[in-house]
Amino acid sequence: MNIQGKTILITGGASGIGLEAAKQFLTIGAKVIITGRNQAKLDAVKKAYPAITVIQSDVANNEDAKFLFSKVKELGGIDILYNNAAVLVPPSNLGIANDKHTDGAAYEIEVNYLGVVRLNNLFMNMLQSRKEAAIINTTSILSQAPSLLEATYSSSKTALAFYTISLREHLKIMGSNIKIFELIPPLVATQMTTDRNDKKISVEEMVKGLITGLEKEHYTIRVGDAKLFNLINRLFPKTAYKLINPKKSYQLLKN
Repeated sequence: MNIQGKTILITGGASGIGLEAAKQFLTIGAKVIITGRNQAKLDAVKKAYPAITVIQSDVANNEDAKFLFSKVKELGGIDILYNNAAVLVPPSNLGIANDKHTDGAAYEIEVNYLGVVRLNNLFMNMLQSRKEAAIINTTSILSQAPSLLEATYSSSKTALAFYTISLREHLKIMGSNIKIFELIPPLVATQMTTDRNDKKISVEEMVKGLITGLEKEHYTIRVGDAKLFNLINRLFPKTAYKLINPKKSYQLLKN
């Protein structure tokens, strides 16, 4: 897929992987629009990178999503929708009855899964009208083996992975020109993973892998250790599960 000259909308684009993606896409000649909830972060990005267009919105909010669509339409539309925004509620022991479990789970599903479906539905016809268009959905290796500490996050990414496969096939049957990519990252060094001491990949390397996958039209893009993990999970699923849930995870749940 040729990215140069394309207009890309990145959700959760004011920091982390989203911001790094915006920078690298700009470098290769794309036009970039980012969205996020935090206006101060968006303003900081705009000041540092004037070429990036910023629009404040929350993917979990239906009215915000409609507002985002209207603003993007005014700007001339997009060729690529990169669903990068995600949230991770602090780990909790699901074995202990707690109303916060429901609230946290609802929030993660609303952003990580329903937020993607919501934006895809809004932008589908716009993307369909383009000569070459794409949707990028970011899942996780946790969609293949669940984390005991991040149960609903894992579930939301599993739902998104299955949805992505179904969406790709539905559009193929319809003869659509929209390319559907699934990005499967390993653990990435972002603010979300600050407290994790496990091996992490840098956001720079993560985005380089994404761009390479897009250009080569690998519809399932595994970056870094996500490639090896996929093989281990296929051949030795119990080992893969233990890699995601080492003994320290069980100790945290006991405490």
